[in-house]
Amino acid sequence: MHDHTPPRRRLLTRSSWPEARHLADVLRTETVGGALLLVGAVLALVWANSPWAESYTRLSAWVPWPGGARWHLDLSLATWAADGLLAIFFFVVGLELKREFVAGDLRDPRRAALPVVAALGGMALPALIYVAVVLTAGGDGLRGWAIPTATDIAFALAVLAVISSHLPQGLRAFLLTLAVVDDLFAITIIAIFYTADFHPLPLLVALAPIGLFAWLVQRGRTWWWALIPLALATWALVHASGVHATVAGVLLGFTVPVLARRRASATPAGDSGHRPAGADSGQVGGLAAHLEHRWRPVSAGVAVPIFALFAAGVTLRGTDLGALLTDPVVIAIVAGLVLGKSIGIFGSTYLLARFTRAQLDEDITWPDLLGIALLAGVGFTVSLLIGDLAFGTGSTADDRVKAAVLTGSVISAGLAAAVLVRRNAAYRQVALREQVDADGDGVPDVFQEPGRD
Repeated sequence: MHDHTPPRRRLLTRSSWPEARHLADVLRTETVGGALLLVGAVLALVWANSPWAESYTRLSAWVPWPGGARWHLDLSLATWAADGLLAIFFFVVGLELKREFVAGDLRDPRRAALPVVAALGGMALPALIYVAVVLTAGGDGLRGWAIPTATDIAFALAVLAVISSHLPQGLRAFLLTLAVVDDLFAITIIAIFYTADFHPLPLLVALAPIGLFAWLVQRGRTWWWALIPLALATWALVHASGVHATVAGVLLGFTVPVLARRRASATPAGDSGHRPAGADSGQVGGLAAHLEHRWRPVSAGVAVPIFALFAAGVTLRGTDLGALLTDPVVIAIVAGLVLGKSIGIFGSTYLLARFTRAQLDEDITWPDLLGIALLAGVGFTVSLLIGDLAFGTGSTADDRVKAAVLTGSVISAGLAAAVLVRRNAAYRQVALREQVDADGDGVPDVFQEPGRD
Protein backbone atom coordinates (compact mmCIF):
# COMPACT_ATOMS: atom_id res chain seq x y z
CA MET A 1 0.00 0.00 0.00
CA HIS A 2 1.52 3.29 -1.14
CA ASP A 3 1.51 6.42 0.92
CA HIS A 4 0.53 9.36 -1.29
CA THR A 5 0.97 11.93 1.47
CA PRO A 6 3.01 14.79 0.02
CA PRO A 7 6.41 15.30 1.68
CA ARG A 8 6.61 17.99 4.30
CA ARG A 9 8.47 21.16 3.39
CA ARG A 10 10.97 22.46 5.87
CA LEU A 11 11.20 26.16 6.46
CA LEU A 12 14.47 28.07 6.80
CA THR A 13 16.65 25.17 5.75
CA ARG A 14 20.27 25.54 4.71
CA SER A 15 19.21 25.47 1.07
CA SER A 16 18.07 29.07 1.53
CA TRP A 17 21.66 30.19 2.18
CA PRO A 18 22.41 30.94 -1.51
CA GLU A 19 19.32 33.17 -1.63
CA ALA A 20 20.40 34.92 1.57
CA ARG A 21 23.88 35.43 0.16
CA HIS A 22 22.39 36.80 -3.06
CA LEU A 23 20.24 39.23 -1.05
CA ALA A 24 23.33 40.41 0.85
CA ASP A 25 25.14 40.98 -2.46
CA VAL A 26 22.20 43.00 -3.73
CA LEU A 27 22.24 45.17 -0.61
CA ARG A 28 25.91 45.97 -1.23
CA THR A 29 25.10 47.79 -4.48
CA GLU A 30 24.83 51.57 -4.27
CA THR A 31 21.56 51.77 -6.20
CA VAL A 32 19.76 49.38 -3.84
CA GLY A 33 21.17 51.07 -0.73
CA GLY A 34 20.12 54.48 -2.02
CA ALA A 35 16.68 53.15 -3.00
CA LEU A 36 16.08 51.71 0.50
CA LEU A 37 17.17 55.01 2.01
CA LEU A 38 14.69 56.80 -0.23
CA VAL A 39 11.93 54.32 0.67
CA GLY A 40 12.53 54.95 4.38
CA ALA A 41 12.37 58.72 3.88
CA VAL A 42 9.23 58.60 1.73
CA LEU A 43 7.50 56.23 4.15
CA ALA A 44 8.35 58.59 7.02
CA LEU A 45 6.91 61.59 5.15
CA VAL A 46 3.71 59.75 4.20
CA TRP A 47 3.21 58.29 7.67
CA ALA A 48 3.91 61.59 9.47
CA ASN A 49 1.34 63.39 7.29
CA SER A 50 -1.32 60.65 7.28
CA PRO A 51 -4.35 60.19 9.57
CA TRP A 52 -2.11 57.83 11.57
CA ALA A 53 0.52 60.52 12.28
CA GLU A 54 -0.03 60.17 16.02
CA SER A 55 1.10 56.53 15.92
CA TYR A 56 4.31 57.64 14.15
CA THR A 57 4.98 60.19 16.89
CA ARG A 58 4.28 57.69 19.66
CA LEU A 59 6.49 55.04 18.08
CA SER A 60 9.37 57.51 17.66
CA ALA A 61 9.09 58.63 21.29
CA TRP A 62 8.68 55.12 22.76
CA VAL A 63 11.42 54.20 25.24
CA PRO A 64 12.10 50.43 25.05
CA TRP A 65 14.25 50.35 28.20
CA PRO A 66 13.09 52.89 30.81
CA GLY A 67 15.37 51.23 33.39
CA GLY A 68 18.48 52.25 31.47
CA ALA A 69 18.61 55.73 32.99
CA ARG A 70 21.55 54.75 35.22
CA TRP A 71 23.61 54.00 32.10
CA HIS A 72 22.17 56.88 30.04
CA LEU A 73 20.41 54.29 27.88
CA ASP A 74 16.79 55.26 28.54
CA LEU A 75 16.56 56.37 24.92
CA SER A 76 13.58 56.72 22.61
CA LEU A 77 13.30 54.50 19.55
CA ALA A 78 14.24 57.42 17.30
CA THR A 79 17.34 58.08 19.40
CA TRP A 80 18.29 54.40 19.32
CA ALA A 81 18.11 54.60 15.51
CA ALA A 82 20.30 57.72 15.40
CA ASP A 83 22.79 56.77 18.12
CA GLY A 84 22.72 52.97 17.90
CA LEU A 85 21.96 51.75 14.39
CA LEU A 86 23.81 54.62 12.76
CA ALA A 87 26.97 53.49 14.58
CA ILE A 88 26.98 50.52 12.17
CA PHE A 89 26.91 52.94 9.24
CA PHE A 90 29.83 54.86 10.72
CA PHE A 91 31.73 51.62 11.37
CA VAL A 92 31.56 50.92 7.62
CA VAL A 93 32.60 54.54 6.98
CA GLY A 94 35.56 54.01 9.34
CA LEU A 95 36.62 50.97 7.33
CA GLU A 96 36.40 53.00 4.10
CA LEU A 97 38.43 55.81 5.63
CA LYS A 98 41.10 53.37 6.82
CA ARG A 99 41.33 51.80 3.36
CA GLU A 100 41.67 55.21 1.68
CA PHE A 101 44.42 56.28 4.08
CA VAL A 102 46.36 53.00 3.83
CA ALA A 103 45.88 51.89 0.23
CA GLY A 104 43.71 54.48 -1.55
CA ASP A 105 44.11 57.96 -3.00
CA LEU A 106 44.57 59.54 0.43
CA ARG A 107 47.81 57.56 0.87
CA ASP A 108 49.59 59.75 -1.70
CA PRO A 109 49.57 63.41 -0.57
CA ARG A 110 49.77 64.62 -4.17
CA ARG A 111 46.73 62.63 -5.27
CA ALA A 112 44.88 63.39 -2.05
CA ALA A 113 45.35 67.15 -2.32
CA LEU A 114 42.57 67.71 -4.86
CA PRO A 115 39.70 65.84 -3.13
CA VAL A 116 40.83 67.06 0.32
CA VAL A 117 40.84 70.72 -0.77
CA ALA A 118 37.53 70.17 -2.59
CA ALA A 119 36.01 68.65 0.55
CA LEU A 120 37.26 71.54 2.70
CA GLY A 121 35.87 74.10 0.27
CA GLY A 122 32.61 72.13 0.13
CA MET A 123 32.30 72.32 3.92
CA ALA A 124 33.57 75.84 4.62
CA LEU A 125 31.38 77.73 2.15
CA PRO A 126 28.05 76.08 3.20
CA ALA A 127 28.86 76.89 6.84
CA LEU A 128 29.68 80.51 5.93
CA ILE A 129 26.47 80.86 3.90
CA TYR A 130 24.44 79.43 6.78
CA VAL A 131 26.03 81.79 9.31
CA ALA A 132 25.59 84.81 7.00
CA VAL A 133 21.90 84.09 6.35
CA VAL A 134 21.09 83.44 10.02
CA LEU A 135 23.02 86.49 11.28
CA THR A 136 21.26 88.69 8.74
CA ALA A 137 17.92 87.45 10.13
CA GLY A 138 18.87 88.10 13.75
CA GLY A 139 21.18 85.22 14.71
CA ASP A 140 18.58 82.73 15.98
CA GLY A 141 19.67 79.19 15.09
CA LEU A 142 23.44 79.62 14.75
CA ARG A 143 23.98 76.27 16.47
CA GLY A 144 22.98 74.52 13.25
CA TRP A 145 25.88 75.95 11.21
CA ALA A 146 27.26 72.47 10.41
CA ILE A 147 24.00 71.01 9.02
CA PRO A 148 24.69 71.83 5.32
CA THR A 149 28.36 70.78 5.44
CA ALA A 150 27.80 67.01 5.04
CA THR A 151 27.53 64.79 1.96
CA ASP A 152 25.52 61.56 2.04
CA ILE A 153 27.75 58.84 0.53
CA ALA A 154 24.96 56.30 0.01
CA PHE A 155 22.56 58.68 -1.70
CA ALA A 156 25.18 60.44 -3.84
CA LEU A 157 26.76 57.22 -5.10
CA ALA A 158 23.30 55.75 -5.74
CA VAL A 159 22.32 58.69 -7.96
CA LEU A 160 25.63 58.47 -9.80
CA ALA A 161 25.25 54.70 -10.27
CA VAL A 162 21.80 55.13 -11.85
CA ILE A 163 22.90 57.62 -14.50
CA SER A 164 26.58 56.77 -15.08
CA SER A 165 26.51 54.10 -17.77
CA HIS A 166 29.19 55.93 -19.80
CA LEU A 167 30.63 58.52 -17.42
CA PRO A 168 34.38 58.24 -16.67
CA GLN A 169 35.25 55.91 -13.80
CA GLY A 170 37.41 58.66 -12.34
CA LEU A 171 34.25 60.59 -11.41
CA ARG A 172 33.10 57.88 -9.03
CA ALA A 173 36.57 57.65 -7.48
CA PHE A 174 36.66 61.44 -7.02
CA LEU A 175 33.16 61.51 -5.47
CA LEU A 176 33.97 58.59 -3.15
CA THR A 177 37.23 60.15 -1.97
CA LEU A 178 35.54 63.51 -1.58
CA ALA A 179 32.69 62.00 0.44
CA VAL A 180 35.09 59.97 2.61
CA VAL A 181 37.10 63.11 3.49
CA ASP A 182 33.81 64.95 4.02
CA ASP A 183 32.70 62.25 6.46
CA LEU A 184 35.99 62.46 8.33
CA PHE A 185 35.53 66.20 8.90
CA ALA A 186 31.84 65.71 9.74
CA ILE A 187 32.76 63.15 12.40
CA THR A 188 35.33 65.58 13.80
CA ILE A 189 32.73 68.36 13.91
CA ILE A 190 30.26 66.09 15.71
CA ALA A 191 32.88 65.02 18.25
CA ILE A 192 34.10 68.56 18.99
CA PHE A 193 31.12 70.89 18.56
CA TYR A 194 28.14 68.67 19.33
CA THR A 195 29.29 66.96 22.50
CA ALA A 196 27.19 67.96 25.53
CA ASP A 197 28.02 67.22 29.17
CA PHE A 198 31.40 65.68 28.41
CA HIS A 199 32.55 63.09 30.96
CA PRO A 200 36.19 62.02 30.38
CA LEU A 201 36.18 58.93 32.65
CA PRO A 202 33.86 56.72 30.49
CA LEU A 203 35.85 57.75 27.42
CA LEU A 204 39.10 56.71 29.09
CA VAL A 205 37.54 53.40 30.14
CA ALA A 206 36.42 52.88 26.52
CA LEU A 207 40.09 52.61 25.55
CA ALA A 208 40.15 49.13 27.14
CA PRO A 209 37.52 47.46 24.87
CA ILE A 210 38.86 49.41 21.87
CA GLY A 211 42.38 48.15 22.60
CA LEU A 212 41.21 44.56 23.03
CA PHE A 213 39.14 44.80 19.83
CA ALA A 214 42.23 46.12 17.99
CA TRP A 215 44.41 43.36 19.44
CA LEU A 216 42.02 40.67 18.17
CA VAL A 217 41.51 42.06 14.67
CA GLN A 218 45.20 42.76 14.19
CA ARG A 219 45.75 39.03 14.75
CA GLY A 220 42.98 38.08 12.38
CA ARG A 221 40.59 36.87 15.07
CA THR A 222 37.00 37.33 13.89
CA TRP A 223 35.18 35.67 16.81
CA TRP A 224 31.75 37.30 16.77
CA TRP A 225 31.15 36.31 20.37
CA ALA A 226 34.18 38.44 21.36
CA LEU A 227 34.12 41.33 18.86
CA ILE A 228 30.41 42.20 19.12
CA PRO A 229 30.38 42.47 22.96
CA LEU A 230 33.55 44.58 22.80
CA ALA A 231 31.92 46.82 20.19
CA LEU A 232 28.78 47.18 22.32
CA ALA A 233 30.85 48.01 25.40
CA THR A 234 32.77 50.64 23.42
CA TRP A 235 29.54 52.15 22.12
CA ALA A 236 27.97 52.31 25.61
CA LEU A 237 31.03 53.94 27.17
CA VAL A 238 31.43 56.51 24.39
CA HIS A 239 27.71 57.30 24.67
CA ALA A 240 28.02 57.70 28.44
CA SER A 241 30.96 60.09 27.98
CA GLY A 242 28.77 62.60 26.15
CA VAL A 243 30.56 62.17 22.81
CA HIS A 244 28.10 61.12 20.13
CA ALA A 245 28.01 57.34 20.15
CA THR A 246 28.47 56.97 16.37
CA VAL A 247 32.10 58.05 16.87
CA ALA A 248 32.62 54.63 18.50
CA GLY A 249 31.90 52.97 15.15
CA VAL A 250 34.57 55.06 13.42
CA LEU A 251 37.15 54.37 16.13
CA LEU A 252 36.57 50.61 15.87
CA GLY A 253 36.73 50.78 12.06
CA PHE A 254 40.13 52.48 12.27
CA THR A 255 41.58 49.57 14.26
CA VAL A 256 40.91 46.96 11.52
CA PRO A 257 43.90 46.11 9.27
CA VAL A 258 43.50 46.86 5.57
CA LEU A 259 46.48 44.94 4.19
CA ALA A 260 46.24 41.17 4.19
CA ARG A 261 49.20 39.31 5.61
CA ARG A 262 50.97 36.92 3.28
CA ARG A 263 54.03 34.77 3.47
CA ALA A 264 57.22 35.98 1.87
CA SER A 265 58.06 34.16 -1.34
CA ALA A 266 61.08 34.05 -3.57
CA THR A 267 61.14 36.25 -6.64
CA PRO A 268 60.10 34.16 -9.68
CA ALA A 269 62.54 33.63 -12.48
CA GLY A 270 62.48 36.49 -14.94
CA ASP A 271 60.82 38.83 -12.45
CA SER A 272 62.48 42.21 -12.27
CA GLY A 273 61.85 42.30 -8.52
CA HIS A 274 59.41 45.22 -8.81
CA ARG A 275 56.58 45.13 -6.29
CA PRO A 276 53.53 47.37 -6.14
CA ALA A 277 53.18 49.73 -3.23
CA GLY A 278 52.26 47.90 -0.10
CA ALA A 279 53.29 44.49 -1.44
CA ASP A 280 56.02 44.00 1.18
CA SER A 281 53.65 44.32 4.09
CA GLY A 282 50.62 42.73 2.50
CA GLN A 283 48.01 43.28 -0.13
CA VAL A 284 44.71 45.12 -0.14
CA GLY A 285 41.85 42.86 0.80
CA GLY A 286 42.57 42.17 4.45
CA LEU A 287 40.20 41.97 7.37
CA ALA A 288 38.84 45.47 6.65
CA ALA A 289 37.50 44.28 3.29
CA HIS A 290 36.08 41.16 4.93
CA LEU A 291 34.24 43.08 7.66
CA GLU A 292 33.03 45.73 5.22
CA HIS A 293 31.68 42.95 3.00
CA ARG A 294 29.84 41.48 6.00
CA TRP A 295 28.47 44.66 7.55
CA ARG A 296 27.63 46.79 4.50
CA PRO A 297 24.33 44.90 3.88
CA VAL A 298 23.35 45.51 7.52
CA SER A 299 24.23 49.20 7.16
CA ALA A 300 22.54 49.71 3.78
CA GLY A 301 19.61 47.37 4.32
CA VAL A 302 18.75 47.96 7.98
CA ALA A 303 20.59 50.75 9.81
CA VAL A 304 20.33 53.66 7.36
CA PRO A 305 16.73 52.99 6.13
CA ILE A 306 15.44 52.70 9.73
CA PHE A 307 17.29 55.90 10.67
CA ALA A 308 15.67 57.61 7.67
CA LEU A 309 12.27 56.28 8.76
CA PHE A 310 12.55 58.04 12.13
CA ALA A 311 14.57 61.07 11.03
CA ALA A 312 12.70 62.22 7.91
CA GLY A 313 9.17 62.32 9.32
CA VAL A 314 8.52 66.04 8.99
CA THR A 315 4.86 66.94 9.62
CA LEU A 316 3.44 69.43 7.13
CA ARG A 317 -0.21 69.17 8.21
CA GLY A 318 -1.39 72.54 9.43
CA THR A 319 1.99 74.10 8.60
CA ASP A 320 2.18 77.53 7.05
CA LEU A 321 4.30 76.67 3.99
CA GLY A 322 4.89 80.35 3.26
CA ALA A 323 6.36 80.90 6.71
CA LEU A 324 8.35 77.66 6.42
CA LEU A 325 9.92 78.61 3.10
CA THR A 326 10.85 82.07 4.38
CA ASP A 327 12.30 80.78 7.65
CA PRO A 328 15.98 81.86 7.93
CA VAL A 329 17.13 78.40 9.10
CA VAL A 330 15.39 76.72 6.15
CA ILE A 331 16.83 79.22 3.66
CA ALA A 332 20.31 78.87 5.20
CA ILE A 333 20.30 75.07 5.00
CA VAL A 334 18.92 74.92 1.44
CA ALA A 335 21.32 77.61 0.22
CA GLY A 336 24.22 75.90 1.97
CA LEU A 337 23.49 72.50 0.40
CA VAL A 338 22.61 73.70 -3.11
CA LEU A 339 24.89 76.72 -3.57
CA GLY A 340 27.52 76.32 -0.87
CA LYS A 341 28.40 72.72 -1.68
CA SER A 342 28.57 73.14 -5.46
CA ILE A 343 30.40 76.49 -5.50
CA GLY A 344 32.72 75.46 -2.66
CA ILE A 345 33.79 72.19 -4.30
CA PHE A 346 33.96 73.48 -7.88
CA GLY A 347 35.57 76.79 -6.91
CA SER A 348 38.24 75.33 -4.62
CA THR A 349 39.13 72.70 -7.22
CA TYR A 350 39.38 75.32 -9.96
CA LEU A 351 41.57 77.60 -7.83
CA LEU A 352 43.85 74.71 -6.88
CA ALA A 353 44.24 73.73 -10.55
CA ARG A 354 44.69 77.39 -11.58
CA PHE A 355 47.40 78.37 -9.13
CA THR A 356 49.23 75.06 -8.52
CA ARG A 357 50.46 72.15 -10.61
CA ALA A 358 47.47 70.03 -9.59
CA GLN A 359 45.14 69.03 -12.41
CA LEU A 360 42.04 66.96 -13.07
CA ASP A 361 42.23 63.44 -14.40
CA GLU A 362 42.64 63.59 -18.17
CA ASP A 363 39.31 61.78 -18.65
CA ILE A 364 37.34 64.27 -16.50
CA THR A 365 36.12 67.63 -17.79
CA TRP A 366 35.02 70.68 -15.84
CA PRO A 367 31.31 70.13 -16.70
CA ASP A 368 31.70 66.61 -15.24
CA LEU A 369 33.11 68.11 -12.05
CA LEU A 370 30.20 70.57 -11.88
CA GLY A 371 27.77 67.65 -11.85
CA ILE A 372 29.70 65.95 -9.03
CA ALA A 373 29.87 69.22 -7.07
CA LEU A 374 26.08 69.57 -7.33
CA LEU A 375 25.62 65.93 -6.33
CA ALA A 376 27.66 66.51 -3.17
CA GLY A 377 24.83 68.76 -1.99
CA VAL A 378 22.83 65.65 -1.09
CA GLY A 379 23.43 65.78 2.65
CA PHE A 380 20.59 63.59 3.85
CA THR A 381 21.82 61.16 6.55
CA VAL A 382 24.58 63.11 8.29
CA SER A 383 22.81 66.47 7.87
CA LEU A 384 19.70 65.11 9.60
CA LEU A 385 21.89 63.68 12.36
CA ILE A 386 23.64 67.02 12.94
CA GLY A 387 20.24 68.73 12.89
CA ASP A 388 19.06 66.46 15.70
CA LEU A 389 22.23 67.16 17.68
CA ALA A 390 21.99 70.92 17.12
CA PHE A 391 18.31 71.50 17.92
CA GLY A 392 17.11 68.28 19.54
CA THR A 393 14.60 65.70 18.36
CA GLY A 394 11.03 66.96 18.60
CA SER A 395 12.07 70.59 19.13
CA THR A 396 10.40 73.57 17.47
CA ALA A 397 13.18 73.75 14.88
CA ASP A 398 13.18 69.99 14.24
CA ASP A 399 10.56 69.97 11.47
CA ARG A 400 12.10 73.04 9.85
CA VAL A 401 15.51 71.36 9.73
CA LYS A 402 14.09 68.14 8.28
CA ALA A 403 12.11 70.02 5.62
CA ALA A 404 15.18 72.09 4.69
CA VAL A 405 17.52 69.09 4.46
CA LEU A 406 15.02 67.14 2.34
CA THR A 407 14.40 70.14 0.06
CA GLY A 408 18.07 70.96 -0.38
CA SER A 409 19.02 67.34 -1.01
CA VAL A 410 16.26 66.86 -3.60
CA ILE A 411 17.17 70.08 -5.44
CA SER A 412 20.88 69.16 -5.45
CA ALA A 413 20.15 65.64 -6.72
CA GLY A 414 17.85 67.01 -9.44
CA LEU A 415 20.35 69.61 -10.67
CA ALA A 416 23.19 67.07 -10.57
CA ALA A 417 21.11 64.54 -12.52
CA ALA A 418 20.29 67.17 -15.18
CA VAL A 419 24.00 67.93 -15.70
CA LEU A 420 25.29 64.35 -15.49
CA VAL A 421 22.59 62.90 -17.75
CA ARG A 422 23.69 65.30 -20.50
CA ARG A 423 27.33 64.44 -19.91
CA ASN A 424 26.49 60.73 -19.94
CA ALA A 425 24.72 61.16 -23.30
CA ALA A 426 27.78 62.93 -24.72
CA TYR A 427 30.08 60.13 -23.57
CA ARG A 428 27.64 57.56 -25.00
CA GLN A 429 27.86 59.23 -28.42
CA VAL A 430 31.65 59.13 -28.25
CA ALA A 431 31.55 55.44 -27.34
CA LEU A 432 29.18 54.68 -30.23
CA ARG A 433 31.45 56.49 -32.72
CA GLU A 434 34.46 54.55 -31.45
CA GLN A 435 32.52 51.30 -31.73
CA VAL A 436 31.43 52.05 -35.31
CA ASP A 437 34.97 53.02 -36.29
CA ALA A 438 36.69 50.09 -34.56
CA ASP A 439 39.87 50.23 -36.70
CA GLY A 440 40.42 53.90 -35.87
CA ASP A 441 40.96 55.14 -39.45
CA GLY A 442 38.27 57.84 -39.14
CA VAL A 443 35.94 56.12 -41.61
CA PRO A 444 32.87 54.27 -40.22
CA ASP A 445 33.35 50.56 -40.81
CA VAL A 446 29.90 50.20 -42.43
CA PHE A 447 31.10 52.35 -45.37
CA GLN A 448 34.29 50.42 -46.01
CA GLU A 449 34.52 47.90 -48.86
CA PRO A 450 34.30 44.23 -47.84
CA GLY A 451 37.74 42.80 -47.15
CA ARG A 452 39.38 46.21 -46.92
CA ASP A 453 41.56 46.82 -43.83
